[in-house]
Amino acid sequence: MPIERLPEGNQYLGPSLGRGVALFLFAHPDDEFGVFSQIERELRRGNRTVCIYVTDGAITAHPEAREAESRSVLIRIGVNVDDIFFVGTRLGIKDGHLHLSIDTLARWLRMLTMDLSGVTACYVPAWEGGHPDHDLLHATVTLYYEQHGALDRLRQYPLYNGKGCRGPFFRVLYPLNENGPTQCISIGWAERWRNLKLCLSYPSQWRSWVGLFPFVLLHYLTRGVQQVQQVDPKRLLQRPHCGVLYYERRGFLDWKTVHGIVLRLMNPG
Repeated sequence: MPIERLPEGNQYLGPSLGRGVALFLFAHPDDEFGVFSQIERELRRGNRTVCIYVTDGAITAHPEAREAESRSVLIRIGVNVDDIFFVGTRLGIKDGHLHLSIDTLARWLRMLTMDLSGVTACYVPAWEGGHPDHDLLHATVTLYYEQHGALDRLRQYPLYNGKGCRGPFFRVLYPLNENGPTQCISIGWAERWRNLKLCLSYPSQWRSWVGLFPFVLLHYLTRGVQQVQQVDPKRLLQRPHCGVLYYERRGFLDWKTVHGIVLRLMNPG
């Protein structure tokens, strides 16, 4: 659907009947695993919690299957079904190809958040060099929030990256020191086990989770914290970390291309 025909942004963010809005932006269905506890925390605070996916998630499974899995998981956490949106499918943004639709995403984001007054918190994937869709979503949102003087409401959450790793190996839920201090909030054991069970709720993605789950399990057994960091627009001009980025090793995209897109977002027209 052309972006001009999409519903106005207030379908997603308002009205909220006096409540604040906590906005969670995801590149793909199942990315919510990085912020299970933060979503629940925002719900406990009484905030309307809106979850939005910006690609169709179709590279490894049918979009409807992935959407159903994430919708079910979020509802189990407590998110209202009417606050879960899969706009990537409607916008025609393909999983793994956000770099080809970055202008569509930027235009839609402007429509979504024309009025940021009701958004008390926004969470985006970290700038970490794991997946190019994650980093480009991070860059687009960060630059928009900087333009509107709202960076204090923006936080990043780690998913996975390849810092210090070789070959197919990567780190999961590992915040980069380069992104600044990490806020760590302890998660109780009951919630840890709940989150681990939720990670087993994506059967269409079993191949990905064969690699992810052992590291997620290790995280919950040894640390068991929800981690977020502030966002710094200056980081967008820097490689997420030294060495080869994970998405470069996998042949998804290269830093030169990502850097060029970021520069264009910084200097539109």
